[in-house]
Amino acid sequence: MNFSSINGTSSVTWNQRDTFTTAVTKNVIVTALCISINYINGTLVHTFRKHQIFNSNPRYILFIHLVINDMMQLFLSTLLHIISYALYTISVPFCLILLIITILTTLNTPLNLAGMAVECYIAICIPLRHGQICTIKKTCILIGLIWVASAFSILPDLFILLATEPLQFFHSSVLCARDYVFRSPYSLKKRDASHIVCLVLVWLTLVYTYFRILFAAKEATADIRKARNTILLHGFQLLLCMLTYVRPMFEEGLLYLLPNQLLDIRFACYVIVQILPRFVSPIVYGLRDQTFRTYVKRHLLCKVSIRNHPETVTMSNMRRTLKLQ
Repeated sequence: MNFSSINGTSSVTWNQRDTFTTAVTKNVIVTALCISINYINGTLVHTFRKHQIFNSNPRYILFIHLVINDMMQLFLSTLLHIISYALYTISVPFCLILLIITILTTLNTPLNLAGMAVECYIAICIPLRHGQICTIKKTCILIGLIWVASAFSILPDLFILLATEPLQFFHSSVLCARDYVFRSPYSLKKRDASHIVCLVLVWLTLVYTYFRILFAAKEATADIRKARNTILLHGFQLLLCMLTYVRPMFEEGLLYLLPNQLLDIRFACYVIVQILPRFVSPIVYGLRDQTFRTYVKRHLLCKVSIRNHPETVTMSNMRRTLKLQ
């Protein structure tokens, strides 16, 4: 059996099954990728918590929210993937909890990317008002609004489910995938419409901020070039997230070329659509951002040294300067 839960969208085939060895191999690959990416993301969160320079900066607060959101989404989607092989079906109430949180975290990603792009635009194009607009309090409010907006997208599906399904359905077991739980035609139409609206708004935000930064100055300074590249990476990450919505057509095209590789194609699509976008977040700030990279590299290798710690090095340089004076 092959299963993928991407934004709650499933790809399931009952008449074809992987062999035991193949099923174990696929689940080991997915689990290893999940643990590796979440280890890196966990190191980023640990670095963020340890240093005041990050948790007092709205830019890094939005970034770490995206990282935590990706960790939750990746863990739950991997759990659903493993459950589909090991248990096939689970109770509807437990499935609803897993699905709703998975869908919420999936919907949060493009909205968070849009918020980070706007913050980047304000920092470059309106630097004198950045401190007034991008405060810690307003950043926390924005994060709350992101969760509320995502909740408004999924709650109608839950209400439709409660109104249309008999009571026996909630006492049964089901294959835990969005199309098998929220199966009302109204839910399907609502989901497609909300996806289109969300992606159009986010893409317009990214395009607007990119071109405003592009024309912010006649001479491209290092900060402006970095800001442009960051928004381009946001766009690339959003493009990967969009594969969720075009995945059925993508699979059909591959199946037309390789009709005998159904299970392998669906597994490859699962890895590309579900796991790969979660690998981009650490790169954007965790590796590209010089300040974050300075602090995170030793935590990542579990080699925190007092002598070589960034803050200790900075203090040592200051003392050396005072002695020279």
